Amino acid sequence: MSEDELTHLAASGEANMVDVGDKAETVRTAVAGATVTMKPETLRIILAGDAKKGDVIGTARIAGIMAAKRTHELIPLCHPLMLTKVAVEIEPDQSLPGLRIRALARLTGRTGVEMEALTAASVTALTIYDMAKAVDKGMRIGDVTLIEKTGGKSGDWRTE
Repeated sequence: MSEDELTHLAASGEANMVDVGDKAETVRTAVAGATVTMKPETLRIILAGDAKKGDVIGTARIAGIMAAKRTHELIPLCHPLMLTKVAVEIEPDQSLPGLRIRALARLTGRTGVEMEALTAASVTALTIYDMAKAVDKGMRIGDVTLIEKTGGKSGDWRTE
């Protein structure tokens, strides 16, 4: 199979889970990012810990970690994985203004963790929105992207 072929489609077109049983176990890591853009006042409220729902950043971090662990329940055809590390960083960025999210997923296994990192970043952003929407319904979630991945047969990759 060439690198530019879809792996989840059978010859007749139906979707299937990829058999990874013959793949070598390697350390695989993926890092994904996202942003939540908001009014400067909303960012101030979040950073001051004054949101009515509580600790926005702490809660969003936990939500992202939990989401990575449940990716196989959310995305069809994803394998359930024994993740060895999930980390979510949330940093303020006054130039947005808003929050920048960086999610890392890692394991030693036969399949990549890109979807787990992307799911963590996405659910982190959604949780920030949910917890702060009472003061800013116009927040924008954006820039959900794979930043880098390492390991596996296809090797390392980094966004340009």
